[in-house]
Parts: sequence; C-alpha cells; structure tokens
Amino acid sequence: MIYCFFSNISHAQSYKVNAIKAEPFIYEINRTGKLAFKRTLNLSFKTSGFLEELNVDEGDRFSAGQILAELDAFELIAEKNSTYASLLQAKQNVQRTELLLAKKLSSQQALDNAKTAVETTRARYKVAQYNLTKAQLIAPFNGVVLRRFTELGELQNPSQTALQLAALTDNLVARVTVTTNEIGMVTLNQKVNVNLTPYGKVTGFISKIPVIADQSSQLFTLEVLLPDIDATKVAVGQFVDVMINTKSEYYTYRLPIAALNSIDDEGNALITLINNDNQNESSPNHYTQAFKIIKLSNDYIYLAAQAGSLPLFVVTNGWQKLLNDSATESITTNTSASHE
Repeated sequence: MIYCFFSNISHAQSYKVNAIKAEPFIYEINRTGKLAFKRTLNLSFKTSGFLEELNVDEGDRFSAGQILAELDAFELIAEKNSTYASLLQAKQNVQRTELLLAKKLSSQQALDNAKTAVETTRARYKVAQYNLTKAQLIAPFNGVVLRRFTELGELQNPSQTALQLAALTDNLVARVTVTTNEIGMVTLNQKVNVNLTPYGKVTGFISKIPVIADQSSQLFTLEVLLPDIDATKVAVGQFVDVMINTKSEYYTYRLPIAALNSIDDEGNALITLINNDNQNESSPNHYTQAFKIIKLSNDYIYLAAQAGSLPLFVVTNGWQKLLNDSATESITTNTSASHE
C-alpha cells in the first residue's frame, strides 16, 4: 500500500491518498465455539451379573489395560467348568464309539453324532470362556472417566452403560457453527486459530466438515482438532474463540473504514478518488465513485474488484474538505453566471 500526502496552504487541513491494489478477498470467520471430546466410549458388560468391583470414579484417569470394573463371576465360572466337563465327556464318548465301531458293535452314524457333540460342546465352552473374560471392563486406551452410571452391588444388564470414557490423546476439539455460504470456504486440515484459556492462542486443524446442516438452526457444525492440548489442563465444555481465515476466488479493494464517504440509495459505497495523472496539490483532480460493498467491518471496507484491476488512489483522510471546497466553488460559479 502506497501513502501519498498532499496539502493545500490555503486549506485548513491536509488530505491523504492511499494507492489500493485489488487482492484476493480474505474472509475471516470469527465464532464462539465450545470445547469437547471428539469421541467418547460407553462401556457395558456383555452378560448380566452383580457389580462386585469398581476401581474408578468420574474424573479419574486410567491407563490402557487397567481393570476398571468387574462382576461377581461365580455363575460364569460355574458355567465354564460345567461346559468343560461336558467337553471331556463328549471326547470320551467319541473314543468309546470308535472302539465299538471297530468291533462292529456301533455305526458310522453314531460316531459322526459323537464327533458333532464334541464340536458343539467345545463351542459352548469357548462362549463360556469369552463371557467370563467380559465380566471385566478393561480400559482400551489411556483416558479419563467422564461419567459413572452404576454403583457397587447393582445388577448389570448388557444394555446398561456402566462407564463413559474419553481418550486424552488427539481427542480434544472445538465445535463451531458456520453458515451455508461459509461452509464452502473451509477445507479439511485447514489451519485455524483458537483462543483457549489458559493456553492463549493455539493452532488447530479442521477435522470434520458435515454435509448436512442442523434441521433447526440450518447451520453446519465444524470440528477443529487441537492435537497438542492436554485435556486435563482445560475445562471441557468451556467457550473458545475460533478464527478461520479463508481465501475466496474473487478480488476486492480493502480500504480503511475512514475512506467511506457515505452509502447511496442502492447500498453502494461512495469513495473519493484522485486522478493519478493530475495530482495538483492546490487543486487536486478528484471525483466520487460508487462501489459494490462485499464486506464491512470495524476497521475496513471491502469493495468489489476483479483480478487485474488497476490500483485506486483513494482519499482516506481529508475527503470531507475536498468535497466541501468543490461544492463552494460550484455555488460561486453559478452565482457569478446569474449576475452576468
């Protein structure tokens, strides 16, 4: 951006001219989002039973492989032992049938039935073993307990959630909503600035872009992954400021808001320009032009342009004096003509 300063000795104030070039429009999305875990896990027991051991509570951290809770396994152990005994008996029955068949005292069908009984009983034994192992809730990762839904001694059912967990690594996101027009301006893995207490400004990456808007609000909820943040040092659920800078396909002139003269009846911005070919300090060749407004912020106004558009020489300060002086000269000229 080029700054040019002109002053008229007869004027009470100076005016400033900025050379504004057309540039790709950088659209800034500022939203307030909420900190959350990207994924949570609900743990429940596979079989029914009374809760005998509970090693964690809400807010407790745990390590992968740690036993979090356990059922009273008396019935499950008994079922396992029973099916194991049945399996041994089925194997012995096969041996007896083979001996009888060798002496032609049995049939091939009887032997086949005995072998089928062995496989059926072996399958029941494996299921009993599996159910016994599932009488324990074992942590699948390093994480934290979010909620506990049960108490010691309570009867557990397969459809009943006992614990809700969340991983502590690469699992913290900021959820923020954007409009239909804005959803097309963001991309996966795009860098995002997040203002997060107590860390301050941190860098995140867009990890999820939905394809369907919320039915009630008609907004899209983005997820911004915060990979380097320790989840134990922040309050999940707290509000965060999210800033997303997106570059659009069209061009604009970015002017200081002070350059805006006014807005006409059609909603266009009226801007005072200087003819660069004739910049006379005492009597600058200036004119007012209307531009379509793309965006208006507290600091800047963005005007429609095209790629390759020539720079504008915009009067950013002192245009009021120039316009007033032009109006006075016009009135004086018209008055003189009437007297003649």
